[in-house]
Amino acid sequence: MEGIMQEGRPSERNANEEMNTDFIGKYILAIDIGTTAFKAAVFDHEGNECAAATEEYLILTPQPGWAEMDPDQYIDIFKRIVRRAVAKSGVDKEDIVTLGISCQLETSLFLGKDHEPLRRAIVWCDTRAAKEAGDIVDEFGSRTVHRHTGQVGKDAIWPGAKLLWLKKHEPEVFANLDKVIQLNGYFAYLLTGRMVEDDSLLGSTVYWDINTRDYWDKMLDYIGITRDQLPEIVVPGTLVGKITKEAAADFGLSENLTVNIGGSDLACGVVGTGAIDLGCFSDSTGSALCTMAITDHVVLDPTMQMPCYCSVLPGYYMVHAYSTGGMFMKWFRDTFGEMEMLREIREGVNAFDLMDQLAESVPAGSDGLIALPHLQGSGPPDLNANAKCCFFGMTLAHGKAHFARSIMESIVMVLCRILETTEALDIKSDKIISFGGGALSPVWCQIKADATGKKVITTANNKSAGCLGACILAGVACGMWDSVESACAAIIKEDKVYEPNPELKPVYDKLLAQYKTLMTCIWPAFA
Repeated sequence: MEGIMQEGRPSERNANEEMNTDFIGKYILAIDIGTTAFKAAVFDHEGNECAAATEEYLILTPQPGWAEMDPDQYIDIFKRIVRRAVAKSGVDKEDIVTLGISCQLETSLFLGKDHEPLRRAIVWCDTRAAKEAGDIVDEFGSRTVHRHTGQVGKDAIWPGAKLLWLKKHEPEVFANLDKVIQLNGYFAYLLTGRMVEDDSLLGSTVYWDINTRDYWDKMLDYIGITRDQLPEIVVPGTLVGKITKEAAADFGLSENLTVNIGGSDLACGVVGTGAIDLGCFSDSTGSALCTMAITDHVVLDPTMQMPCYCSVLPGYYMVHAYSTGGMFMKWFRDTFGEMEMLREIREGVNAFDLMDQLAESVPAGSDGLIALPHLQGSGPPDLNANAKCCFFGMTLAHGKAHFARSIMESIVMVLCRILETTEALDIKSDKIISFGGGALSPVWCQIKADATGKKVITTANNKSAGCLGACILAGVACGMWDSVESACAAIIKEDKVYEPNPELKPVYDKLLAQYKTLMTCIWPAFA
């Protein structure tokens, strides 16, 4: 693990610790529930990926800023990828001992008395509840909200704000609400019949207290919900129970399978890349850009720009920020990449690799073309649910390749903003451990290194970081490995290192200054 693991907790980390021999020939199934795709992967007792299956899907956007999903569609996708991954692996389902879940945050499901959904799920990036988030802050005060929850600003993605929107705009749904739960808890319920949620996902609900790690009663009273309407709180990586006989038949799994709640996709990705020690800074450029910095205490940013969450490791926390990420490039591919997608069909060349080639043909700075990537509002430290995407500085000299590179650079500028705000909290690192789809792009990784002035490291397991993190948590819980630390040390290997080019740093420093100026000037126009 040279280059990935740092100095922390050496007594707990021993790559030579013996794996429990009872698990030789046994397997773990892990599911990563992402914003625009599900992935299932089967891992053996040494943490090797045997097979995986992925399925993309489209979020429903019935109005600008809205993002919804039919819960039945989530279930159908889950079933398909489980069956495909197991079939591809050639593993007997009876040899799969446990299932772990890595899951997007803030996506809320609203269940009635029969625990059937009352409406579509409201996806995390939905910004309809901007006013309700403001109402929460107005009622309690921003510092009180920050002190209790670790959350900053007025964020429309908060599930508490979503509940207030529901109460106001769909009162019949709110009146019949028996349970509100997030996606990993929902699937744990479908599989085991037990209604639980882990607190790596509860952090941004604003009705959960980061200090007590329990529900915040005053916020529950304000929203108008009770503890009975919320799932039991468990720590990340908890073994929820054994799959029910009915669920085993429905999902095509063994009746002996146990189910692990896992944790948030971001926190699982941190484990799946080995970025688990104090001061480790990692970024995931999936549908969203997300960054995580590990601490051993709750960090309350005095400037109230950076939020704090629980990690999936006991006693550890994450300073975490987010913004539009790969969904911007996906939008560009789907909207303007018809030729690239046709070539993918005809020649088998990935359309995103072709976009990489376009971006690489353009110099750093995109010849003055600047993009703001905020397709669904902007996240910390420049939190604004009303922020919009735009391109600035277009001339006749700019072509498709410039737009491709400027999109990549715009997301890296957000990364730079997050880094400078995180480092102001005395959390510093000389490298970035990168995972998610964006980490598969050498061009994007090099831009990150050049713009930040830090080494960017990817791991051999990058394609399945969320799944692998959920696998490790589940494996530790069932006794396959002694600890998360020893499992990471034994399993995770460094793949590529992108060294920064110091000659390009001034170009990106100028671009960052222009980005910040543009954000400041356009801010009043966001509405």
